[in-house]
Amino acid sequence: MPPTTRRLAGKLALVTGASSGIGAATARALAADGARLVLAARRVERLAELAQELAALGAATEVLALDVRDADATQRALAALPLDIAVANAGLGLGLTKLPHGDPAAWATMIDTNVKGVLHTIRATLPGMNARGAGDLVLVGSVAGRQVYPGGNVYNATKHAVRALYEALRLDNQGTGVRFTTVDPGMVETEFSLVRYGGDAEAARRVYQGMTPLSPADVADAILYAVTRPPHVNIGELVLWPTAQASTRDVTRAPAAP
Repeated sequence: MPPTTRRLAGKLALVTGASSGIGAATARALAADGARLVLAARRVERLAELAQELAALGAATEVLALDVRDADATQRALAALPLDIAVANAGLGLGLTKLPHGDPAAWATMIDTNVKGVLHTIRATLPGMNARGAGDLVLVGSVAGRQVYPGGNVYNATKHAVRALYEALRLDNQGTGVRFTTVDPGMVETEFSLVRYGGDAEAARRVYQGMTPLSPADVADAILYAVTRPPHVNIGELVLWPTAQASTRDVTRAPAAP
């Protein structure tokens, strides 16, 4: 896209969880449209690689080693940034254990990351947007926040919470000029399943076997669409499904090769 048509030229955008998957793809999409990037994640070495890639394309990029579970650190790192766009993407799922047999430590990690991490990001970034009378705050949710599935229990609950936070943001910040969006994808081929299955690559591969999942770039494209609408247009909710996925439980798969 030629520089003269870059819709986000001069805009400053934050992406949390930018070290891989949807976060990294979102950073690439925003940078390609002219945005300056603040990349935040725990894996700073990956952020550095992504920043180098974006710099080669002419994008100004800042790297922040940040764990959004830490409220004070998130506030210190983000509150003073004059952000035009904040994408709260950091999140994870752990295990598919039935609720009575779940691991409280895994529950705590998911709640601390997927819910408290989003809250900490909102608290650090939204006051500045409200004061400036403009901005885009994008929450990366999931279809798991709309439909539960067996074994998803606590992860499902965290994504239902993200959807509730989106709805609360719209009410609590009416008239501020800030736009709020939740982007809720179905199956996306990222490191998500590898993390969920504790590093079991074969189990993660089977999740997407026989079907074509969404790619991180597909989700990033939806986010880019939302934040590049005219100021009077707020794309509130975007739900993305792979064509082969009818619900959180129902997926059409090609027969396995004999």
